[in-house]
Amino acid sequence: MRTVPDALSAAIAAGATTLARCWKVLRRDGAALGFTDHDRDLAFGGVTFAAGAALEASDCESQLGFAIGGGEVAGALSSGAISEADLAGGLYDGATVEAWMVDWTDPASRILLDVYVIGEIRRADRAFVAELRGLAQRFDDPRGRTYQPACAADLGDERCHVDLADPRWRAEAVVTATDGAVFIRAAGLAAFEGGFFAGGRLRFTGGASAGFACEVKAHDAGVGEGLVTLWQAPGAPVAPGDAFVVTAGCDKRLATCAGRFGNVANFRGFPHMPGNDFLLRAARNGDPAMDGGSLFR
Repeated sequence: MRTVPDALSAAIAAGATTLARCWKVLRRDGAALGFTDHDRDLAFGGVTFAAGAALEASDCESQLGFAIGGGEVAGALSSGAISEADLAGGLYDGATVEAWMVDWTDPASRILLDVYVIGEIRRADRAFVAELRGLAQRFDDPRGRTYQPACAADLGDERCHVDLADPRWRAEAVVTATDGAVFIRAAGLAAFEGGFFAGGRLRFTGGASAGFACEVKAHDAGVGEGLVTLWQAPGAPVAPGDAFVVTAGCDKRLATCAGRFGNVANFRGFPHMPGNDFLLRAARNGDPAMDGGSLFR
């Protein structure tokens, strides 16, 4: 049950409306930003909530049980508030949003309405719409290990132990040709076989898109150069001469872990678990490995 402060209760009961909504956004990089629908800046909790940021929120819903409530928040892209580059760089993916009701005549009189997590973000025509999801979203996040044939680790993480700083698993290159968005040709990729970087990660280190990182959708080897296709276009156009670093991809199969990385000791899957065909197969007299022992002896 939410307790409303006495001062805020008095402001709500008064004949004049002195209430404003404020949103505190805590990004993945630790930066905290504040926005308000009031016509003047408000400050509390060490954060200044900027007015005139063209930020609007729809009605948000809450539900009993473990259903995920939420709503949407929309705004304009500007260099002083939320930029296209920050959105494209993923700084707001999974960010936390606190929604406050504040008496703008006395910001100390306020109440936290809800806490949300930013989900899908849509951008178009210098504006954005961000989905707000209730904290029940956290229950959808996987915990512990999953019994599955594929590896559950991400290439290069603390469970995988593959060092992506090793030159065998990365390439530094410069764009030689591009469509300005997702198709990138570079001579520095010629030494790697096709598909080596598929599922890997590309990060621009130079040009207008410096700092932007994205997963590689496909990698094709060519004569003298390679072609990589990104899943997402950067916020700024890609141009010839832009520098980038790209790391190897992994399809999380045991064969790839062994053949490409020699890292079977750290494989985090269960490649020998029986599949549907084995489970549905009828036992027949004389079939091998039907005595309850190992299938791989």
